[in-house]
Amino acid sequence: MAETIALVTGANKGIGREISRQLSAKGVLVLMGARDRERGESAAAELRAQNLAVEFTEMDVTSQPSVDRAAAEVERRYGRLDILVNNAGVALDWIPGSELSVEALRQTFEVNVFGVFRVTKALLPLLKKSTHGRIVNMSSGLGSLSRSADPHSPLTIRNMLLAYSSSKAALNMITVQLANELKNVGIKINSANPGFTATDMNQHRGARTVEQGAATPVRLALLPDDGPTGGVFSDDGPVPW
Repeated sequence: MAETIALVTGANKGIGREISRQLSAKGVLVLMGARDRERGESAAAELRAQNLAVEFTEMDVTSQPSVDRAAAEVERRYGRLDILVNNAGVALDWIPGSELSVEALRQTFEVNVFGVFRVTKALLPLLKKSTHGRIVNMSSGLGSLSRSADPHSPLTIRNMLLAYSSSKAALNMITVQLANELKNVGIKINSANPGFTATDMNQHRGARTVEQGAATPVRLALLPDDGPTGGVFSDDGPVPW
């Protein structure tokens, strides 16, 4: 059994795939979660061809039965989990907030908020069996209330992503609440801001590479025992709420 076992959601492409690659390159056994079996197995096979220890785990974060099956499989095969990276996310609203539909808002929260909470709840018993449990929630600078309210903020697209931005703000509160609750059992929970990274989510308009975007979540996943918990971090350090 590997010394450290991680599960990364939304791992078949983009930042999730790169997080998986970087963690595995550091000796971590990575379970690459994805809802599409064909794409997930293909991504895992590509990394295994690079002599990296990864496995595919089928998981749809919007489906409780799917998440429960994945959690049961991790427990059966490994008995514990050391790292959970809640990377799966969507951005469906590249329009002004006043034009956003209720359905798009609901769908965004279903993945970005309820999906994260669903997965975390299901895997928390296994994380509690680890001596160094770590949870990383993939957030965004757009989830910062202070930055979004600042008229001089460089976040020029902040008025175009009401659903996405509000979902990330909610996610940050989940991070804080759970971090406060679990800090005495050795589990550290932080949100990671990868920056505007070129992925399918933004039609590859981002200025950062996936290698750059994965750096902070990987660092938070491997935090030492004296590392922080309950914060939002980017490459430059803490991100304001």
